[in-house]
Amino acid sequence: LRDNRIELVRASWHELSISVSDVSLSDEGQYTCSLFTMPVKTSKAFLTVLGVPEKPQITGFTSPVMEGERMQLTCKTSGSKPAADIRWFKNDKEVKDVKYLKEEDANRKTFTVSSTLDFLADRNDDGAVVSCRVDHESLNSTPQIAMQVLEIHYTPLVKIISSNSWPEEGQSIILTCESKGKPVPEPVLWTKDGGELPDPERMVVNGRVLSISFLNKTDNGTYRCEAKNPIGRNSTEYVLIVHDVFNTLLPTTVIPSLTTATVTTTVALTTSTTTSAAAISTRDPNALAGQTGPDHALIGGIVAVVVFVTLCSIILLGRYLARHKGTYLTNEAKGAEDAPDADTAIINAEGSQVNAEEKKEYFI
Repeated sequence: LRDNRIELVRASWHELSISVSDVSLSDEGQYTCSLFTMPVKTSKAFLTVLGVPEKPQITGFTSPVMEGERMQLTCKTSGSKPAADIRWFKNDKEVKDVKYLKEEDANRKTFTVSSTLDFLADRNDDGAVVSCRVDHESLNSTPQIAMQVLEIHYTPLVKIISSNSWPEEGQSIILTCESKGKPVPEPVLWTKDGGELPDPERMVVNGRVLSISFLNKTDNGTYRCEAKNPIGRNSTEYVLIVHDVFNTLLPTTVIPSLTTATVTTTVALTTSTTTSAAAISTRDPNALAGQTGPDHALIGGIVAVVVFVTLCSIILLGRYLARHKGTYLTNEAKGAEDAPDADTAIINAEGSQVNAEEKKEYFI
């Protein structure tokens, strides 16, 4: 071997070693070692040289890209032997649907490999990192990577956020118009029912915020927020409905006085009760309706006393009638029934005054 890159490292009767520096593809081939003995001994070895792929490059990207346009990104690497493998990733997520092409180089030893990623530009891809990774056995598990950051321009996306989900008369409301687009949208435009805001004194616009104070029924309507940028414009609507004020009166502070007045007038005078009830109704016809009625505890006590007295009277009357029930018989007219006339009957009667001391009364 006559090459300055080849150096004899060790030589002995049983071993012969050489080293090759700055290895190139031309060094690939069969090497023969001969030991001149009797007989001559030889040994052969085949040297395979790997072609290291060049650093990949991504082509086909033009910045910026409009939303909806078709993008074709091509990743290409040359000088690999055997042919390298190319894989695509978008934000570290591998993309499988790609085209792969392998071509043999002019030296007929190495290969040029290319891969094409084809997709439609979407606003969600704005700022995404697309990477092309080249894997080859000569890279010792350290792949070569090329990256490209996508820039997608798109029309604004508009949304209205309300500060009050149930606006009532007299209250205030703040409507915020959120717009997202690239390039950044210009200041938004607020309109009501297709025209300008009718009351600029109460309806104040500050950038993207619309503030409406002292709401009333005339504020009902459709409010539109429109945003635009060089790519286009977009809008969204918010329907405002102002509700009536919901009254909930709870005069808890006057409950003691109202209750005391009602009880007192009910016991003293019936006519006063009517007057107090009317006065209470005049103050608040919806509040404390139960407080104007009679005192049920007092009425219950009176009814109980009346029932008790009635039962006692019935018991006493029954006992009296039971003791005086019976038939009374006397002997005063005994024998008078046989007398011919009245005078004789009186004379012959056993119950005359002569025998008055013998009168007896029998009680059965």
